[in-house]
Amino acid sequence: MKNMVENNLIRFMSISKKKEGLFANFKVKGLKGGASFSSSISVDMAAAEVNAGDSLEKIIEECARIASREYKKSEAQFEGLAAI
Repeated sequence: MKNMVENNLIRFMSISKKKEGLFANFKVKGLKGGASFSSSISVDMAAAEVNAGDSLEKIIEECARIASREYKKSEAQFEGLAAI
């Protein structure tokens, strides 16, 4: 069987307003080690030091930088599985 190419894609979806502030929302899809995955990331625009008055390009770029960095550092654990 042929191995599938490994890839990751982070796509900007929207900006949402919550009571905690404004957030840039991204969707992540990827394939690695034979496993396909998807997840979503919301970045607080204040943490990216951008505001609603900035251009959409600047907001996306700064928030995507944070989303990518934090996604790479994240480690997921299966809920309910202590050890396999």
